[in-house]
Amino acid sequence: MLKKNIKAIIISSTIILLPLLAGLILWQRLPEQLPMHWNAAGEIDGWGSKTTVVFGESLGFLAIHWLCIAVCFADPRNKGQSGKALGLVLWVCPALSVLIGAVTYLTALGIQPFSMDKIMLIFMGLLFIVIGNYLPKCRRNYTIGIKVPWALDNEENWNATHRFAGKLWVGSGIVVIILSFLPWQELAFWVNMAVILIAALASCVYSYIYYRKQLREGRW
Repeated sequence: MLKKNIKAIIISSTIILLPLLAGLILWQRLPEQLPMHWNAAGEIDGWGSKTTVVFGESLGFLAIHWLCIAVCFADPRNKGQSGKALGLVLWVCPALSVLIGAVTYLTALGIQPFSMDKIMLIFMGLLFIVIGNYLPKCRRNYTIGIKVPWALDNEENWNATHRFAGKLWVGSGIVVIILSFLPWQELAFWVNMAVILIAALASCVYSYIYYRKQLREGRW
């Protein structure tokens, strides 16, 4: 799997480091303290030195990226995994690294067309829509998807659970994007967190209910 995906791994890792390159190019223009954290209201509540932010964020995302790849590729059930499902593992960290890097530098330079909370909620909504589209294509494994025991132990349950979860997560993503435009952003943030949590829990509950149905009908 590593040899088959080595090109995508190199490209995705390079994209993760683009904010680091941008930081070096902008080094003289950036202030000594850069924003590192935003609260639920989109307000900056954490700062870091220029060196820490420029190098630390990109290298941190790169470490997480490689860890996710290592865990995913070590799963023996992923040898025949859908390429689209593996694509999620390969491209989430690069997208997040570029997004946060861009917002960080724009904010530091006094350019901020959108608030950080709105940007992140829209990103999360889009991510849920993408995940929802790919979930039904995901084959049984221990690292990607709804990994509850009833789904892992039964292919029919796995497929039914992920078809249900796919529709639910796409719908949840659309709701998250719509709510991100509410004027009361802090409330919108927590409502969206609740939507995401409910979508995840509902997928697990559906899998269990389907399992009980299989037992009653003698299909387990």
